[in-house]
Formats: sequence, C-alpha cells, structure tokens
Amino acid sequence: MDGDGERLDDESVIDLGRLSRSCQDCSLRGLCLPDGLEAADIEMLERVVHQRLPLDRGEELFRAEEEFVNLYVVRSGTIRTTQPTAPGDEQVIGFHLPGELLGLDAISTGRHQCNALALDRTSVCAIPFNQLEQVAVRVPALQQQLLRIISREMVEDHNHLAALGRRSAHERLALFLYSLSERLERSGHGGDQFSLSMSRADIASYLGLALETVSRLMTRLADEGVIAIDRRRLRIVDHGLLAEAAGNPSRRDCAPLRSGRTGSY
Repeated sequence: MDGDGERLDDESVIDLGRLSRSCQDCSLRGLCLPDGLEAADIEMLERVVHQRLPLDRGEELFRAEEEFVNLYVVRSGTIRTTQPTAPGDEQVIGFHLPGELLGLDAISTGRHQCNALALDRTSVCAIPFNQLEQVAVRVPALQQQLLRIISREMVEDHNHLAALGRRSAHERLALFLYSLSERLERSGHGGDQFSLSMSRADIASYLGLALETVSRLMTRLADEGVIAIDRRRLRIVDHGLLAEAAGNPSRRDCAPLRSGRTGSY
C-alpha cells in the first residue's frame, strides 16, 4: 500500500536489483537465507525478490481471504497478524519482526488466512511464491529451508497451545518478553531496551489474557526489579529474574511465543 492506503500494483514494486542494498548486502542476510548459498544462488534469488514501499503505522499488508501471491520477509518494523473471529472482532496470532517470514499459511488454500497490519513504520520484501518455487527447484538448500520452516510452523503451533494451557498468566507474559528480547537480539537490534510496538491489548489477545491482567503483571514485573517501563519503552533490568519468571525457558520453550505462524526465511 502507498501512504494514502491504496494497494500497490505491480508497477509500484521496486526490484531489489536496482537498490543499493540487495540480499547480498542486506544486514538480515544471516536470518533470511539458508547457510551455504553461493553468490550465483543469491543472485538468482534476488531476481525474484522485490521490496515494497514502506508501510505506515496502521496500513495493511494483506487481509484474510485475499489471493495468495507473495511470501513476505520483514526488513524493518513490526507486523501484527490477526485471525477474524466474531463479526468486528479479531484474535491476535502473531507479531513479526525483522528477518521473519509471513504468509506460509496461505500456501495450502491459495488465500491468506489472517490479516496483517503494520504496527509502526515497516518495510518488507515481497517474494512471488510461484517464482520462488522455480528457484527452489534449482537451489536445493533453499527448498530444504522452506520445508524446515513449514515443519517448524507445525511444532510452534502445537507448543503455543501447550504453553497457553499449562503456564500461569505471569509466566506467559514473562516468556513473551523474554522471547521478544531474544528475537530482537537475533535480528541485530538491542534486546535489552526496546519499544513495544504492540499495545497491551494486543499482547493480552495474543496471550489469551485480560487487558487488566497484562497491565497488572507489567507493574508487578517492574516492582520486582525485572523490567523498567516508560510508556511503551521497556528495559530488561535483570535477565536472570525474567528467565526465572518465565519458568526458566529453554530455546524450545521460547519457540511458541517467538512470532506466531511465521518463521525465519
């Protein structure tokens, strides 16, 4: 979409080959691309990757039931995905950070299953799926990476449901903040201090909690010296205490709350 909220047509998509910052030079390359790709393989992939113009806060990337054309990798900013429920209501199912992929859930039906909206100034790479399939046939490492991501999607969905069923409200919130910090660190952003682009209502919806519960537990974590909060700016004061509040999570424990229906491409 452009700044006026109009959807971009094909002519508005910019070929990354014309940009000074391509896949070869992108700071997210280590997150997005499988290990061991040769320069020729990356050039082949670059020819099908496009970058959309940045999305402003509140702009939609796609909506549920729209025809599936592209997979998307977040370059900067945050994308929230929601599942329509009752008329006029939505359930938050994921927050997608730089280097993370979204759109995989549309492969089976050919239509997107959720709504995707930018929570702040955001840019994404658009990858036409039919062209990606052709490249994947010629680049086995890329094909294997896609299969790994799809498999991880299934595992994370199962783990997410298990976490919501077994963990206390306090542990859910602590685990969310713990894994959010890890994901930001992995993408090259500071994991100790960051701005929460999502609202507390969004967090509550994602964790299956009441808004009042999230607000109360945020205050509790601050009072306990685990975090410090200034409006939406959050600083992790003690990682050890946060891990303890989250139930001392392993990396596998963090998986379900990493992003929700996404992966690293």
